[in-house]
Amino acid sequence: MKSPCDLQTSHSNFGPRLFLKSLFEAAVAAADPVAGIRHHLPAKPKGRTVVVGAGKGAAQMARALEALWDGPLSGVVVTRYGYACATSRIEVVEASHPVPDAAGMVATEKLLDAIKDLSADDLVIALICGGGSALLPAPPPGFSLEDEKQLNEILLSSGASISAMNVVRKHFSTIKGGRLAAATKAKVISLIVSDIPGDNPAFVASGPTLADDGTRSDALETVRRLGLRLPDRVLRHIASPLADAPSPQNPVFARNSAHIIASAAISLDAAASVARKAGIEVAILSDSIEGESRDVALVHAAIAREIATRNRPVKKPVVLLSGGETTVTLRGKGGKGGRNSEFALSAALALEGLDVVVLAADTDGIDGSENNAGAYCDGSTVRRLAACGLDAQRLLEENNSFSGFCAIDDLFVTGPTGTNVNDFRAILVV
Repeated sequence: MKSPCDLQTSHSNFGPRLFLKSLFEAAVAAADPVAGIRHHLPAKPKGRTVVVGAGKGAAQMARALEALWDGPLSGVVVTRYGYACATSRIEVVEASHPVPDAAGMVATEKLLDAIKDLSADDLVIALICGGGSALLPAPPPGFSLEDEKQLNEILLSSGASISAMNVVRKHFSTIKGGRLAAATKAKVISLIVSDIPGDNPAFVASGPTLADDGTRSDALETVRRLGLRLPDRVLRHIASPLADAPSPQNPVFARNSAHIIASAAISLDAAASVARKAGIEVAILSDSIEGESRDVALVHAAIAREIATRNRPVKKPVVLLSGGETTVTLRGKGGKGGRNSEFALSAALALEGLDVVVLAADTDGIDGSENNAGAYCDGSTVRRLAACGLDAQRLLEENNSFSGFCAIDDLFVTGPTGTNVNDFRAILVV
């Protein structure tokens, strides 16, 4: 069988792209919730078992739990519009992501109502994954959904890391930062698919069931450092004692536990295994890369260029893998695109003319607000864009990567995957 390196990397031959796609599929398969939930299935309680959850893969996690749990079960989870799947005992509610909406407010109340009257004999299983922050809007008393939407939009356009955004979000919420778990007397077991670089479970979905040591002083420092222009009344709330989230030392959390059931590290290892079986050497750069997407792309491209032209620091053929979550700072009004397609466009500019193929995609199947998971690029991308009358540098400056890759049919479209372990980047140097 031919290896990907025996194939031409021109746009007309999709061998290398199918190879990179197979690595993505292996990464997503490794993040399937069934195996992780089976491994961490809790013991049955004396009383009731109630499920709550939030995130872009929450419905699939609920379905997996239903298949594995042979006792009574009820509850509710919230996921993004279009990400639901059939369940029999756990209600699935859909709401807006990445900007919250009224349906998310209703879902938040459903989760709180589901656990508020439970006793110490009962068990709450919390299914938490990326996207839960936007899907669980719960502004403080005296504030509205519009206030939370405005805060979310400011954070999303700021270029802040997910960890930085979540320390601010949890200080403007009545459910994040451990408040959901603190609202019940039942034991809470959190099963988490991590989309956070470094896999701090309290940062996933802003930690509705897990407290962390981040304080309102940390939130204010984040606002100052990023130069965020928050409305005065929102800023005053974050600065007040009313914004304080529960402390991890609070006795209410002593009976609880949390388990990471899927992560970028596990998924990258799975992709690496597939590549090695195909006869391609692998270098995993990191599973926790953060930073401005276009700048991270330049670093990746510099490594790929060094290999392509000087055969160092590793010998080609090789595939470079990385994960984590980059960010995009909008210039002006911004165009269409997400952090992975922006990564690909920036990489294309730096790799022009080289025999390198890149796939950058979000493992949840959605990159930004459009329908693509990400995009492919290679050494001919800039030339092919120019043939369509498009300037790659200008597209990058306008955050309009989606439009460019759409024009040359290089979008990577998967649909919802049912999981989310963040960015997946694979760079094949032949």
